[in-house]
Amino acid sequence: MPIEENEISEKSQGGTEQTKRGLAEKLPEGLLDDFQIICSRVREIEEDKIRIYWLHDLPEDPETNHLKDQASRERFHKLVFCGQWQYERYKNMLNIPYDQHSMVIDTPIETFTMDQVKKNFDRIDLVYTSTPQRGLALLVPVFIELAKQFPNIHLHVFSSYKIYGWDEADKQFEPLYKQLEEHPQATYYGFAPNEKVREVVSKAHIFAYPSIWLECNSRSLIEAMSAGLMCVHPNVGGLVDTSGGLNFQYQGHHDANTHANIFFQTLKHAVEIVAGDDIQNYLRLVKMYADNRFGWPKIAGQWTDLLEQMKVMYPDEKSRLLPQSKPAVFQYKS
Repeated sequence: MPIEENEISEKSQGGTEQTKRGLAEKLPEGLLDDFQIICSRVREIEEDKIRIYWLHDLPEDPETNHLKDQASRERFHKLVFCGQWQYERYKNMLNIPYDQHSMVIDTPIETFTMDQVKKNFDRIDLVYTSTPQRGLALLVPVFIELAKQFPNIHLHVFSSYKIYGWDEADKQFEPLYKQLEEHPQATYYGFAPNEKVREVVSKAHIFAYPSIWLECNSRSLIEAMSAGLMCVHPNVGGLVDTSGGLNFQYQGHHDANTHANIFFQTLKHAVEIVAGDDIQNYLRLVKMYADNRFGWPKIAGQWTDLLEQMKVMYPDEKSRLLPQSKPAVFQYKS
């Protein structure tokens, strides 16, 4: 397969895997035949192919921080980063050169149509659609307190390590899952197909995301923006770049209790105003931004242009060979 799978990704239905499998479907037939596209974890190098290293993790990850070595970088004809914040972090931490060997192509989504995102405000629906370690432990107690003040709110949670095939990792979060299952104003879905997640998100009003996790960007956040939700999240990691600064973004805090208090006040205000006409008009602007920046038509076009240009630059096996002067030998975890 031109876009590599490995022992971890082949079991996963996470955002990276959805993105790379979606790209393979969106590109013109046969365009990938001359390429080896590796997502984050390098296992084998095919010297007769045009090699693209598509980064979805942070430079701290031992699977990618080998890029600090020039010999490792030279094994690839192009480094593609999934967000500008992530790219800047690699440049600063691993001294990745600022040149044409690297480029940024945003993470794409299937956007929501306007017919799909018509809202009913008889009840205010909040939604969380990310893995539990990213902020669920903050969200649950904040929501429980908020529900005491607002009997017309309901929280929908799609969160489980089963999305990666790591069932055992859910055990530490089972007390949180149980609290959600027992709360009359919450629904816990665990892991569900993306179609079910999108169905619930399209009808929801607020994306409640008190993230404590450094991530390159957030596919869940982008989908929520496209679905016309008011997105409440801190200014952490790649979320600032992803959101374009347009969301209900608040100043985060390293202390969990302080962060929870800030999030509570911000989320409370969001619940109070989300049904207003002015806010809904603004959320349509946010949707337009997300659709145009992250929609598949734009992103697939960028990838098509890149691949066609690289086929011209590296037309045959001889032109694709690794440099002989600086051989690279690296070992990776299996």
